[in-house]
Amino acid sequence: MTAEDRFLWLEDVEGEAALAWVGERNAETAAALATDPGFEALRDELREVLDDADRIPYTTRRGAHLYNFWRDADRPKGVWRRTTLEQYRKDDPAWEVLLDVDELAAREGEEWVWAGARVRYPDHGRALVLLSRDGSDAVVVREFDLGALAFVPGDEGGFHVAEAKTRIGWIDEDTVFLGTDCGPGSLTDSGYPRTVRRWRRGTPVTDAEVVYEAETGDVSAAGWHDPTPGYERDFVSRHTDFFHSELHLLADGDRLVKIEAPDDAGKYAYRQWLIVTPKSPWLGHPAGSLLAFGFDAFLAGDRTAHVLFAPDGSTALAGHSWTRHHLILETLADVATRIEVLTPGADGWSRRPLADVPPLSSATVTDTDPDVSDEYFLNVDGFLQPSTLTYGHIGADSEPVKRAPARFDARGLSVRQFFATSADGTRVPYFVVGPAGQEGPGPALLYGYGGFRDQQTPGYSPLTGRAWLARGGTYAVANIRGGSEYGPAWHQAALGANRVRAFEDFAAVAADLTARGITTPDRLGITGASNGGLLMGAMLVRHPELFGAVVAKVPLLDMLRYHRLLAGASWIAEYGDPDSEADRPHLEALSPYHNLRADRPYPPLLLMTSTRDDRVHPGHARKAAARLRELGHRVLFHENTGGGHGGASDNEQAAANHALAYTFLWRHLGGRTV
Repeated sequence: MTAEDRFLWLEDVEGEAALAWVGERNAETAAALATDPGFEALRDELREVLDDADRIPYTTRRGAHLYNFWRDADRPKGVWRRTTLEQYRKDDPAWEVLLDVDELAAREGEEWVWAGARVRYPDHGRALVLLSRDGSDAVVVREFDLGALAFVPGDEGGFHVAEAKTRIGWIDEDTVFLGTDCGPGSLTDSGYPRTVRRWRRGTPVTDAEVVYEAETGDVSAAGWHDPTPGYERDFVSRHTDFFHSELHLLADGDRLVKIEAPDDAGKYAYRQWLIVTPKSPWLGHPAGSLLAFGFDAFLAGDRTAHVLFAPDGSTALAGHSWTRHHLILETLADVATRIEVLTPGADGWSRRPLADVPPLSSATVTDTDPDVSDEYFLNVDGFLQPSTLTYGHIGADSEPVKRAPARFDARGLSVRQFFATSADGTRVPYFVVGPAGQEGPGPALLYGYGGFRDQQTPGYSPLTGRAWLARGGTYAVANIRGGSEYGPAWHQAALGANRVRAFEDFAAVAADLTARGITTPDRLGITGASNGGLLMGAMLVRHPELFGAVVAKVPLLDMLRYHRLLAGASWIAEYGDPDSEADRPHLEALSPYHNLRADRPYPPLLLMTSTRDDRVHPGHARKAAARLRELGHRVLFHENTGGGHGGASDNEQAAANHALAYTFLWRHLGGRTV
């Protein structure tokens, strides 16, 4: 491209000309795909999966109740509800509906999408409900009375916050910590709160006391109250970029005491402990460790650490969760899950297995009750293994309380793990799900992400199963660098100018799938979203010969302007700064939008985005589609008018979007309709 961007007008999200162009492209895509003889049946199948009344209702404990948000065919926008553990154990629990979002949206004439709630501790009598307009990241906040099952009016002292990318949490029954848009100077360049305010009931937001203020160039600031009995404390944090943050204790009122752990480390307090997960070597401990310090001793200068986890060349930390007396540790060994229980004692921390995880499966703690008991909920699933949710208390027997039904025919399918060799010799793992006795290559779909420390572990997807596997396709997932399947170094290897390592890894997996006879380039499709959409764009322009079709959803594609679009400035630590002379050359080299050429034979491409995506600007996909059309290439474009960064705000929209993508893939890779 020339220095002048001829398609900047498509960045005007709701501009008349831009939306007219979107309408024309949507009509073309509908004519090409939604008229397929199998499209409607596939869409209905996927809607059935999404609305499945027998899927597991995962919960969060708040006091005596287990809370859940639920959507189905009768309640497309969903209901916020709760039950008791006694009821939850039953096949058909009795639920108390707290808030019906469909009714609220109809009454107020707004396309409300549920965005979560903050229930007050310890009485659990009020909640701060977050509502998004049509799926955007920005939310409105309203206080909700859990006894009266009604919003508390603002003129009666209820906490109400106008639409913004707000952060809010309870301090006590009449006070919250708040970060929101309070006018000029209150947001960072990334569009997130720059100030932390202590807001008292019945006072204007603009009069709320500022207790902390970050810099405009930072990503965000946040404040929260730790209500743990006996360990009540207030904290504020400052995220200087996506991966670096400062943590401060608010002591003696508003005196800041910095927690002197590295800025690139995760850090938080739990009861008497300070927990630190360094992302670079620290105090003689390797990056990726999990360390526990006595909180008060650490503030006094003692750096004696209890090592709760130390990585090796093939093992990485996946997560951890507290119960009242224990810590549950999740780790990955070559992307295989292990789960243990750690217990502090007079002689240090002991450890033992919590549960056996089947090969090529995943286990995740979905909820605990750390202030009260040692209960836990553990979810286990795999590519061909529907979820089983187990309830237990550490030290006692556990029991399966919920089992998800199988939603596609997995007979004759198998799961395998392979390793590809990347351009620099790195072994890159990937999973393959497909016919066990496959004779000859067939249609295959490869998924990847490769950024922001994201981990791609085995999981049951009824959508992929119904639309792809059950129809004869093979599905593969690449564990490329940029994620954290092997700890911080796996992520750091693909930062900034080294982003090409993630691209090389993905290309190596694609080539390996072909070399093993699983597929051929003309029958291999790829898909990814957000940062994975950048990966798709990179594959399009760098390795078009490896693929038969590409689907990129809510993608980043213009890497020279991404930092000026919506939340883009917050990702400079991941990609680099286009305004920096040092970074601009590599960003221009990896930017798909700036490397599209008329003389390259690109595979068929479907670009999907949302007008309401206020995280990754829809202009990325719009401009790339316009440029490809200008260059004479085939490209389909679909922009959902709602849905935010998730691309859909309800199951009807989601089913239609997935059906478009899979119809496109089958047409180009399977040589047939769906």
